[in-house]
Amino acid sequence: MQTFVKAIALGIGLLCPMVATAQDVITYEFDGSFEDGTFALENAIIDRGLVIDYVSHVGEMLARTGADVGSDVEIFNNADIYLFCSAAVSRRVMEADPMNIVHCPYSIFVADMGDGVVFGHRAYPDGPMQEVEAMLDAIIIEAREQ
Repeated sequence: MQTFVKAIALGIGLLCPMVATAQDVITYEFDGSFEDGTFALENAIIDRGLVIDYVSHVGEMLARTGADVGSDVEIFNNADIYLFCSAAVSRRVMEADPMNIVHCPYSIFVADMGDGVVFGHRAYPDGPMQEVEAMLDAIIIEAREQ
């Protein structure tokens, strides 16, 4: 019986971090198509003088590999993640704490989940990283207004 209780406690302990992580996302609805959303986001990032380092086509990858991993679940109609950095903001947050490197590069996702398009990014810890969170929020707000 004691082994069973330990196994349940371990299982709950392993699930808790996933639940906490899933809640640390800030999302914004977008009134438009996925294509319009990605175009608006790209423009909002570039208009700030930032360079998009990489676009991860997560939706395409999941659709392409579903059968390979034994799943027929469609998670997104489409989803992309934009990775980029700001030299000025990154310098400030890393001068405050060099371990803020763990958060770089920054990312914003655009996802079409079938019932609408959303923009989002991870929530950052209190302190210097709130400057990054504010920058990401401002980029998304600008993209939503285009």
